[in-house]
Amino acid sequence: MKKILLIISMAIANLAWSQFTTSTVSLGSTGMTVKIDTDATTATITLTGSSTTWLAIGFGGTSMSAITDYFIWNSTTSRDYTGLSCQCQPTADASQSWTVTSDTTSGTVRTVVATRPLTSSGDYTFLNNTSSIPIIYAKGSSTTLSQHSSTNRGSTTLTRTALLGTNEAAAQSKKVVLYPNPAKETINFKNADKIKNIDVFESTGRKVKTIKADGKEVNISELKSGNYYLEITLKDGTTSFEKLIKE
Repeated sequence: MKKILLIISMAIANLAWSQFTTSTVSLGSTGMTVKIDTDATTATITLTGSSTTWLAIGFGGTSMSAITDYFIWNSTTSRDYTGLSCQCQPTADASQSWTVTSDTTSGTVRTVVATRPLTSSGDYTFLNNTSSIPIIYAKGSSTTLSQHSSTNRGSTTLTRTALLGTNEAAAQSKKVVLYPNPAKETINFKNADKIKNIDVFESTGRKVKTIKADGKEVNISELKSGNYYLEITLKDGTTSFEKLIKE
């Protein structure tokens, strides 16, 4: 039971720390790019484009008639807008969900970074996973929000991948992985120098042996064919688990 609880706790911790990103995506011929990152609580948008025009991203669809939530940089202080499910200009929300954390220009390129909770009343809900995000985008002829031209707009679907956070990257650097697997006579470990000892359990939960790691390959020839679980204690006091298939 102890082993099961440890494994479940590790899985939950990994999920809580997970982060996902669309990476930076170029948006047609507008000269704009967008990147959306999420973690367990927050969505972050990074938008670049002309410093002399308004810049808009609509979430949750691929046409204005399907969009009800926008992020728009323009000459006002409002960034959170509601679409009217029509080919018409969005209106600024009374309550602004987006918080601009950075707004800089370099030459003629503006870069805006803003954050908001994943879930916000009346707004598009961001999920912290690999689900895709359909968007529309547009830019204007000036920084004053007004009708855009027929060429300065478009739509796309943003795909996402998992992004290692600081804690996850550190965990990966010390992660112990056994190989080969399945194995017949011996096994080796990535990052073997970090191992203190290894407890070997049968699939029934009975411990069959303890191995003192010395950085070399481990002989498993005496084990019967079958599935085993290795509880690996590291020198820093943490524990990891690996499944071994003995041929």
